[in-house]
Amino acid sequence: MTTSQKLISAAELARTRQARFAARKRMNQIALALSLAAMAFGVFWLVWILWETIRLGIGGLSLSLFTEMTPPPNDAGGLANAIWGSFIMVLLATFVGTPIGILAGVYLAEYGRQGALAASTRFVNDILLSAPSIVLGLFVYTVVVARFKSFSGWAGALALALIVIPVVIRTTENMLLLVPASLREAAYALGAPKWKVITLVTLRAARAGVITGVLLAVARIAGETAPLLFTSLNNQFWNGDLDKPMASLPVTIFKFAMSPYENWQQLAWAAVFLITAAVLGLNILARVLTRQK
Repeated sequence: MTTSQKLISAAELARTRQARFAARKRMNQIALALSLAAMAFGVFWLVWILWETIRLGIGGLSLSLFTEMTPPPNDAGGLANAIWGSFIMVLLATFVGTPIGILAGVYLAEYGRQGALAASTRFVNDILLSAPSIVLGLFVYTVVVARFKSFSGWAGALALALIVIPVVIRTTENMLLLVPASLREAAYALGAPKWKVITLVTLRAARAGVITGVLLAVARIAGETAPLLFTSLNNQFWNGDLDKPMASLPVTIFKFAMSPYENWQQLAWAAVFLITAAVLGLNILARVLTRQK
C-alpha cells in the first residue's frame, strides 16, 4: 500500500470515527433530554400536590384540631380521635412487625441463605411486598373481624403489621448482606459465637439501614386506608378500647373528602396535611440516618 493510499484510509477511518462519535453524542443528548423531561413531569405533579396540600390543609390547623372529636355535619370539631387512633394502631403495628421482620431478615442473611426454607420465605415475602393492601385487609377481616363479629383496633393494627413485616424483612436482609464478610471472620477468629457476632458486629454495622427500613415501613402504613376500612372501620368518638371500632386519619379523610359539607372537607384537607408532613418527616429522617452511616 502506497503512502497516499494509507493517508486516504486513515482519513476515511477518522471520518467514520467522527460520524460514530456524532451519532453517539446525538443519542446521548436525546436520552438526556427525555430523562430531564420525565423528571420535570414527575416534579411538576409532586410540587402541585404539595402546594395544594399546604394551601388547603394549613388553613385548617388549629388547637381544636388536636383537642376535639370529629364533628357532625356543619358543626365545629377536630380530629383528636382520628389522630389518636392512627397513632396507636401504627405504633402497635410497628412493635409487632419490626421484631418479626428483623428476626426473619437475620435468618435469611446469616443462617439460611441457600436453604429451601429461606427460598420459600423470600418467595412469600415477595408476594406480600407486591400484594395490594386491600387484600391484606380482607384477609384480616376474614380471620379476625368475621370470626369475632366486631371491627376493632386490634384488627387494624394486625393488618398494618402485615404490611410492615415484608418491608422490614427485605431491608434487614439487604443491609446485612452489605456488611463485609471480613468483619464476621475477624469476630469468629476472636472466638465469638455466631449469635454474638450477629448482635454485636453485623447488626451494629447495619443498624442505620435497618432503622431506615423500619421508618420507611412506618411511613407506608401511616397513609393506608383500604386495610382499615375492613378492620378498624371508624368511630366518631374518642375510643381507648382496642376491642371496638377505632377512628384513623386515612379513613376519616376518605369519609370527609367525599362529603358535601364544607367543615368536613376542611378537616379532610387538614388531615391530609398532617399525614403528608409526618410521612415527609419520616423519609427525611431515614435519609439523614443513611447519610450519617
